Amino acid sequence: MKVLVTGGAGYIGGIVTHYLVSLGHEVSVLDDLSSGHRSVVPPAVQLHELPLSRVGEVLVPRAGYDAVVHLAAKALVDESMKRPGLYWNHNVMGSQALFAAIRAARVRRLVASSSCSVYADPGSEPLTETSRMNPRSPYAASKLVMDLTLAEEARTSPLAAVSLRYTNAAGAFAGLGELHEPESHLIPNALRAVSRSTAMPVYGTDYATPDGTCIRDYVHVGDLARAHVLALHAATAGHHSIYNLGSSRGYSNREVISAVERVTGLSVRIAEHPRRVGDAATTVVSSERARRDLGWVPEHTEIEDMVRDAWSFYRACGNVPVSTLATSARRE
Repeated sequence: MKVLVTGGAGYIGGIVTHYLVSLGHEVSVLDDLSSGHRSVVPPAVQLHELPLSRVGEVLVPRAGYDAVVHLAAKALVDESMKRPGLYWNHNVMGSQALFAAIRAARVRRLVASSSCSVYADPGSEPLTETSRMNPRSPYAASKLVMDLTLAEEARTSPLAAVSLRYTNAAGAFAGLGELHEPESHLIPNALRAVSRSTAMPVYGTDYATPDGTCIRDYVHVGDLARAHVLALHAATAGHHSIYNLGSSRGYSNREVISAVERVTGLSVRIAEHPRRVGDAATTVVSSERARRDLGWVPEHTEIEDMVRDAWSFYRACGNVPVSTLATSARRE
């Protein structure tokens, strides 16, 4: 297939792009590089350095695209609370521009990256695709609007559409990992903390969980890439499908930090902070529907495996001081 990956210079998008190329697909990337990196895009892949709002310049009928994988989004919950208009403009209006271009170019398949943050706080029960909706941030609300709009696009056209909802992507794959700035994810922030001897912020230590910190379901980024490709092939014309991706197993912030300490052999110094607005106490995800319909089963569910992959990438890209590397090598 000829596939356009929006956000294909980012963390997940870059890995999805590499995975598609490895399977023999003809791939192009659209990314404005506001948070992505040109170096992530494979040399043989054409990069259109454009905002999502201008995707119609790439998705034209004569271009002959068969499918789109949509991963371009603003994705910082804290930032969305402070700048909701930015998230509405990019995630909602940008997606609207994409859907219009898809319709005009008669692209037949679309897989969109959504989020489990669209659901209400489920407590200790795993989230399913029928769980109650209650987005708690502008970011989450923008993802829900995208999904609802996509459902209507599929209902009123031959488009075969899939939304994939997940929580925390983690790890590294094919030599690629997280290069966000600012970084908001727990594992890379913990790796930075141990490598730079700085304090690791932990937001909220009084949740109704065994150790007082948030519990999250982590998905290895390589498993996510595979899910996007499986969904691309399984999409049904005129239908919008939703699949949650997770392991049905949660790890608390303190458990993740302990895994970082075991993998690196170094101690993480914690700085406790109040809860952040919009954070749920527990988010664990059931992927039974994806298992049944897509044949998707996560291959990497242990948090230490994800941390180990992330740590290997972190060291390989030169983010760790030589003295720390020497100490770590002696302890491993």
